Amino acid sequence: MSYRIEVAPAAVRQLRNLDRVAQRRVQAAIELLAGEPRPSGATKLVGGDGEWRVRTGDYRIVYEIHDNVLLVLAG
Repeated sequence: MSYRIEVAPAAVRQLRNLDRVAQRRVQAAIELLAGEPRPSGATKLVGGDGEWRVRTGDYRIVYEIHDNVLLVLAG
């Protein structure tokens, strides 16, 4: 099952502030989450409303999973 990815406006702004190499790395990780939203190494955040976190190098991607939609909150 493939999830549709939606990126929150705040996450888009955060991605723009990264250098090009980091942007590509984070974008590639986000695209991989469409196929497997709960990969090994992903952590469900405590106290969140179903939020998950996955690390990509020095960066963390925080996201929620909804019926066939992956919403990226922060990159």
